[in-house]
Amino acid sequence: MSEGFLPISKYEMNEMGWDRPDFVYVTGDAYVDHPSFGVSLISRVLEADGFRVAILSQPDYKSCEAFREFGKPRLGFLVTAGNIDSMVAHYTAAKKKRTYDYYSPGGKAGLRPDRATIVYCNRIREAYGDVPIIIGGLEASLRRFAHYDYWSDTIRRSVLVDSRADILTYGMGENILLRIARLLDKGVPVKKIRDVRGTVYLCKPEDKLHFPVAAEFDYNELKGDNRKYAEAFGVQYKNQDAINGKAILERYDNKLLVQNPPMPPLEREELDRVYALPFMRNYHPVYEKDGGVPAITEVKFSITHNRGCFGACNFCALAFHQGRTVRSRSIESVVEEAKKITALPDFKGYIHDVGGPTANFRYPACEKQLRDGVCSSRKCLAPTPCKNLVADHSEYVKLIEEIEKLPKVKKVFIRSGIRFDYLLCDEDDTFFRKLVRDNISGQLKVAPEHCSSAVLRCMGKPDFEVYQRFRSKFFKLTKEAGKEQYLVPYLMSSHPGSTLKDALELALCLKRDKYAPEQVQDYYPTPGTASTVMFKTGIDPLTMKPVYVATDYHEKQLQRALLQYNRPENAPLVREALIKLGREDLIGYGTECLVRPEGQPYKKTDKRPASSPRGKQSNRGGKNTKPAQSRGKSRPDTKRAKTKRK
Repeated sequence: MSEGFLPISKYEMNEMGWDRPDFVYVTGDAYVDHPSFGVSLISRVLEADGFRVAILSQPDYKSCEAFREFGKPRLGFLVTAGNIDSMVAHYTAAKKKRTYDYYSPGGKAGLRPDRATIVYCNRIREAYGDVPIIIGGLEASLRRFAHYDYWSDTIRRSVLVDSRADILTYGMGENILLRIARLLDKGVPVKKIRDVRGTVYLCKPEDKLHFPVAAEFDYNELKGDNRKYAEAFGVQYKNQDAINGKAILERYDNKLLVQNPPMPPLEREELDRVYALPFMRNYHPVYEKDGGVPAITEVKFSITHNRGCFGACNFCALAFHQGRTVRSRSIESVVEEAKKITALPDFKGYIHDVGGPTANFRYPACEKQLRDGVCSSRKCLAPTPCKNLVADHSEYVKLIEEIEKLPKVKKVFIRSGIRFDYLLCDEDDTFFRKLVRDNISGQLKVAPEHCSSAVLRCMGKPDFEVYQRFRSKFFKLTKEAGKEQYLVPYLMSSHPGSTLKDALELALCLKRDKYAPEQVQDYYPTPGTASTVMFKTGIDPLTMKPVYVATDYHEKQLQRALLQYNRPENAPLVREALIKLGREDLIGYGTECLVRPEGQPYKKTDKRPASSPRGKQSNRGGKNTKPAQSRGKSRPDTKRAKTKRK
């Protein structure tokens, strides 16, 4: 038995003296016992409550034999695809097969199946028949209703229907799973567990419901009616608050799918207890021979201090999963975790991040949210900040300073998403100055995403003018601190609402700012986001207004090429786009031009398009400080799931 880890084999279970586990937790990821991994959080919480949990990590899914490793568990199976959706883990935005998996030993791809939640559950049914199965994690949470599936280009049924599981848990699952486990332990049949918040179940249409209902939809209508599908998502989105959310129903012929209202978020004391559990903070030693699990490198020396995000970007699934209500851990709890990190043998003195979904959120957006829940009719920050917003970074500053006082800590970095619009709302710039002076490793990643006001509205982001103000102040404070630091802006092409004309507007903006992006993210429609509904239907589900969508692959190529107009390989596409837009004036040798005429290479005397160092915006007004050939690697799509861009 590997000391401190939960058992991942029958041999390890026997070494612990168990005859059988209470739960077998099946996961599509390698087993990493770190609080950034959902399997570790849930299993440690159950363990602390007296339950025995065995981990069945990346089982051979081609037969049911691997699922018999621990025998039949006393209470049931827990199933997750892993930290991210299995289809996102396997395919790029262009639907090309990935060759690397951050959550597998040695980065090896192919160790989990497509639609892993469904496959695992069906194998369990083959092995044990009518054993209780509870599914959860990101894949299940975001596919809990009828949903658009980009990879098959269809409206698929709820994953609960296709998996044949008994209960689906959505959102953050600690208290949900504790409630279910305690009921099962008391002998309550899994089919009778229907009143737990944060769960979805199937029943007969005439069965009694336990919560008031917001709306009922029919899958047969949703899969063929874009407007009805957009309307359904709008209702779902507006009922993801534990205070004012209601149950939502979805009919599947003679069955009724019921989503109970969300489970309330863990409060500070509860979060502190969860993160104080005895995590090993590493992958299981069995993976050492394969070179370990790459995903640990992103989080091993990082700390999560909060949950939830009231930023609510339309392309981000956080609002639909963790919710828009922010909760955070106490300073004492975070500092204790930092002490544990400093005691690790390979700690070099650097805390890589103190963040979360959005690093600089510590509390709900306003006092009203604590009493009435989040507003269903507007966002907290976009298109403009709500007048009730409370912007205060003072506790976050104190938190960082307390970690910096620890004897072995040389530096604390903040690398997860900073909401620059929220930062500007704080009249006290103490945190902004400290961030620039102490907590950046030479560059800060931010996400303006676009410059077109129309596109930014579809994204649920603030106007570009807000980013320009932030950028100006960032470089002003950087100069005052006597440093040379950079901004690395994330940009997205082909998001719903973006036309070829909008892409050109962004290209001209980039040229004006002398910025040549190394990384551009093609919009990737994933389940559980408003943007994905726009992509499928051409309708904004939050306003029910029509939205332009670039669905043609070639048009997507044109939009992306415009954003990286200075790359020689993009020249033919850039010329084609400019001709389509009637902007041949931008083809030529003038300083305002984006691309040279066809067949006309650069001459030594020509002024080439400016390029900033390694795709960064510098504090030297965007002028070159390094060779333009100094290129970084393109950011993989999985990076988006891991860093949770804001």
